[in-house]
Amino acid sequence: MNYWFVQVIGAISLVLILGSLNVKVVECKVGRGLKNTEYYAINCRKHSAVLTDFGGVGDGKTSNTKAFQSAIRKLGQYASDGGAQLIVPPGKWLTGPFNLTSHFTLFLHKDAVILASQVESEWPQLPVLPSYGRGRDAPGGRFSSLIFGTHLTDVVITGHNGTIDGQGSYWWDKFHKNQLNLTRPYMIEIMYSDQIQISNLTLVNSPSWFVHPIYSSNITIKGLTILAPVDSPNTDGIDPDSCTNTRIEDCYIVSGDDCVAVKSGWDEYGIKFGKPTQHLVIRRLTCISPDSAMIALGSEMSGGIQDVRVEDITAINTQSAVRIKTAVGRGGYVKDIFVKGMTLSTMKYVFWMTGSYGSHPDPAFDPKALPNITGINYRDVVATNVTYSAKLEGISNDPFTGICISNVSIQVSEQKKKLQWNCTDVAGVTSNVTPNTCQLLPEKGKFDCPFPNDKLSIENVQLKTCSIKKVF
Repeated sequence: MNYWFVQVIGAISLVLILGSLNVKVVECKVGRGLKNTEYYAINCRKHSAVLTDFGGVGDGKTSNTKAFQSAIRKLGQYASDGGAQLIVPPGKWLTGPFNLTSHFTLFLHKDAVILASQVESEWPQLPVLPSYGRGRDAPGGRFSSLIFGTHLTDVVITGHNGTIDGQGSYWWDKFHKNQLNLTRPYMIEIMYSDQIQISNLTLVNSPSWFVHPIYSSNITIKGLTILAPVDSPNTDGIDPDSCTNTRIEDCYIVSGDDCVAVKSGWDEYGIKFGKPTQHLVIRRLTCISPDSAMIALGSEMSGGIQDVRVEDITAINTQSAVRIKTAVGRGGYVKDIFVKGMTLSTMKYVFWMTGSYGSHPDPAFDPKALPNITGINYRDVVATNVTYSAKLEGISNDPFTGICISNVSIQVSEQKKKLQWNCTDVAGVTSNVTPNTCQLLPEKGKFDCPFPNDKLSIENVQLKTCSIKKVF
């Protein structure tokens, strides 16, 4: 069979497939104002289909697991021909987990709601993560996330602020009753992948963590509204985990745990896997989390955390701002951390570092594996209604060093504690901080703590204006 004949047959087959699936061709252009059928993405797609083309029923009762799986499987064949997108139209779309494919966009209409199934048998089981060595809820494996992908390139999950509802109460109840044999599912997890965008969505009630990119690179997370009851267990908002070049911006998070938790593996498993989280920028984040941190670095940080840049962030009624959590046995490092511009209201702690967080995967951790915590910089902080200014606890014979704090105004609450700065096993300097700091962080005149002037490569990624022709 000659090459020309193969090309003709292939073209005819593609036309027939497009027609049978009611797949539409879409445009990509540059524009200022967004129309109803436009959105921003790292890449636009040549082909488009709607979930109803694959038998989807948006009544909130009918399972759409097979519809999602079939749609993505069939649309995946256009990866080498401009990619494809699946449109989730208005309606309530009940589904179990489904896997994404490369060069693919999942787009949610503003009136679309994806509902996670509460039928446990619909959730596939996965092995434990190699950098963790065990599940977070139970020693065995874990359930797949609702939206999952591995070894992918160029994946977009976005919309016009459509909703994904994890219906987590079923899983929270099992957690509280100690009935879990596997770790609860996350809402979105992307593994071993490159070029990821998750944006302009409302995510509610995840069974556990909401957004978990892991072992991945070049990630843009933007414009998410994440909501969970403040007493829901382990409902972290965004957890970049052993990832490189990540941008998180313009997100609003109400959580039962850390709004953002930066991770890189757990004790000996994370040390062995050896993949850090590095080159991370977080900006314009708003967080409400009464029992946890706005941003936590750790406690699973055994692969290392380096070059984190945080600016223009707001916390309200939150336990702490940018917190470091680690322990003997973690190994790894947290270094070159830069925070500039925090506005805080009703906080238990402004600055909190913990060197005795505990929580080990098993008794086999190495007590000689000490974390290296150094180069931690905070500047330009305004905080009101604060109980403690700081609780900074390093590790005996392994102090946290290179701490710099400048231009900080803290107004303590009526319930203020007499000892505002509690410092042990730390070293650093401060400038223009009120109330006065501890002896281990002496005032050294007028200066600003450093913040990088260069841009990370992920900050230079420009989103394109993509449009869809006649999809609703």
